[in-house]
Amino acid sequence: MRLVVFSDTHGNFRAAREVIERNPEVYTFFFLGDGEAEIDKLKIVYPEKQILNVAGNCDYNSMTPATDLYYAGKVRILYTHGHKLNVQYGVDELFNMTKQIGATIALFGHTHARYYEYRDGIHLLNPGSCSVPRDGLAPSYAFIDITPSGIMCNHAEL
Repeated sequence: MRLVVFSDTHGNFRAAREVIERNPEVYTFFFLGDGEAEIDKLKIVYPEKQILNVAGNCDYNSMTPATDLYYAGKVRILYTHGHKLNVQYGVDELFNMTKQIGATIALFGHTHARYYEYRDGIHLLNPGSCSVPRDGLAPSYAFIDITPSGIMCNHAEL
């Protein structure tokens, strides 16, 4: 099973749509906040896709939660924008929450910088920003492959 993760579009519908278009075989997409208006449009354009999202700090007046859980078979995934877990200062708070709830994967955005760490059985993944990267690299998203052999996380450039 392949899952696609993207974040922080900040008004760039073209970038959000490109993530979907580049992954036609994928059913489930995670959007990690700061661009909820684009995601609302994507859900209309691609009703056959499962597009899960959380609200970011720039998704003003949103009724969407900032953190949520998803089950990919037996794999529990925590996904969040991350601003309420202070990810701009490090991932320890996110890691501790993920461990406490028994999740295997934690997805987060907010920093606009790609990040991946495997720590104590937990995958911590930030796809970067598909619109406004802040890590000196190209706009990006990420994908997760969940197979009987294990879990693999990777970044991809737009």
